[in-house]
Amino acid sequence: MNHVLGALGLGALPAATLTGYVGDGARVLVERALGPAHQDLLERGVALFMGHYGAHLLDATRPYAGIAEALAALADRGVALSVLTNKPTAMSRAILDGVGLGARFVDVLGGDALPVRKPDPAGLDRLRQRTGTARERMLLVGDSPVDLRTAHAGRVAFCGVAWGLAPEALRAAGADRMIERPAELVPLVERGQAARSS
Repeated sequence: MNHVLGALGLGALPAATLTGYVGDGARVLVERALGPAHQDLLERGVALFMGHYGAHLLDATRPYAGIAEALAALADRGVALSVLTNKPTAMSRAILDGVGLGARFVDVLGGDALPVRKPDPAGLDRLRQRTGTARERMLLVGDSPVDLRTAHAGRVAFCGVAWGLAPEALRAAGADRMIERPAELVPLVERGQAARSS
C-alpha cells in the first residue's frame, strides 16, 4: 500500500495503521489509506495496488509455523477444508499453490466470486454447500473481526487464531474461542467442538 501511496505522491503510512485497514478487500484498504481528502485517486490507487500486489504475491509470503502440519492432520481425518477470503480468487489460489497448500482445499472462494463479500454470509453458504457440510458441523477459523462477523451472520461456529494480523481486535470483538497454535485446531475438531453454533 505504501508503494501505491508513493506512486500517487502521498506520504507513507505506518505498518500498524495499514494492518488495521486490512480485512474488507483491496478497494476498502486503498480507500482507507487514501483518507477522505484523496478519494478522487481511488480508482487509480486500486489499479496500482492490484498490479503491484499481483506481481509480488509470494515475495515474503510463507505459511505460519505449524499450518501445513495441522492441515495435513485435518485432511487425514476426512475434514473438508475450504478458503473464504476477500482477496481475488485467482490471487488466493496462486498464493496457496505457491506455498504448497493449494491441494489441501476443496474450494477457494475469493472476494470477486460473488456480488458480496465477507462479512456477508453468502460465500460461507456457497462453501458449505460445495463441501456438503451441515451448518452445525461447520467451523470458520479466522484472524479478524470480519471473520467473526461472517461466522455470526452465517450461524456457524467460530474459532479465532492468535497468530493472525490483529488478535487483540478479534478478542475485543467478542471471540469467545481462541487458539494459540495451529496444532490446537486438530483436537478441537476431533472433540466435535466445531459443531457448537455461534
